[in-house]
Amino acid sequence: MNADKLPSYGGQALIEGVVMRGEFAVAAAMRAPDGTIVLHTEELDKIYQSKLKTIPFIRGLIVLWDALGLGMRFLVLSANVQTGEEQKLEKRELALTLLLSFVFMVLLFFWGPSELGNLVAKGFGLSDHTGILIEGLLRLFVVILYLWGIGKAPDINRVFAYHGAEHKTINAYEAGADLVPEEVAKYPLEHPRCGTSFFVTLIVLSILIFTLLGPLPFLIRLVSRVILIPLMAGIAYEYIRWTANHLSSPWIRILIKPNLWLQSLTTREPTLGMLEVSIAAFKLMLKQEIELKNKLQTM
Repeated sequence: MNADKLPSYGGQALIEGVVMRGEFAVAAAMRAPDGTIVLHTEELDKIYQSKLKTIPFIRGLIVLWDALGLGMRFLVLSANVQTGEEQKLEKRELALTLLLSFVFMVLLFFWGPSELGNLVAKGFGLSDHTGILIEGLLRLFVVILYLWGIGKAPDINRVFAYHGAEHKTINAYEAGADLVPEEVAKYPLEHPRCGTSFFVTLIVLSILIFTLLGPLPFLIRLVSRVILIPLMAGIAYEYIRWTANHLSSPWIRILIKPNLWLQSLTTREPTLGMLEVSIAAFKLMLKQEIELKNKLQTM
């Protein structure tokens, strides 16, 4: 099966589960405490089939929102499956959670390294451009340290194993393999369209763009670190998409090696039971995709 002609399916690890997203549907499979697999599926919002999804750089923002909004909702759903609670997160609570997550990301990965890099440069009498470069390197270091650190927690380690199961399932599908745990287990943990690669590419882009901008007054520097995130997200998405579509080139395979290596921080080798969950999510998503696509064609 030619992966270049396949839709770009993607997914995300949940708490004891996996969510898989297609062009029309999203589906999740979660392992309940009693050992059963709980399934959930939804039709995607119309924005995923709109012309916006085909516009370069704009579509990257949709992916970013997808990772934050849709991912957060399904994380809450998977948590409820584990606790047995039926209470759902209200829209207001979800919006607040997303806002706090965004603020935390900006403070930890953008504003913090910016101020620290500026202080280091001034403290050692370095040039402003050197300070900006230090800022970028600090940002990359913080990301790597953060991913390494959270991976030490047992619960997060299991989430990372489900992340590996998601990658293996999509890799197996794109290779045309039978979607059974024993077969899917043979496929790589890394995938070129991984969200980790997207995020790290975003960080590297920030180093280049902020260095080109040069030294700025404090307030303008702070604002620029925030308002340029959507632009950098759009560029990062297009880069990931382009490299994933040109993997036949040996130069591209060399170019993406750092991104693939960094995925070792966010993936773990899954068990066959985890692969069973991931495959269940993917098959349900694929079934809903076909049904919704046929429905649209008859309308």
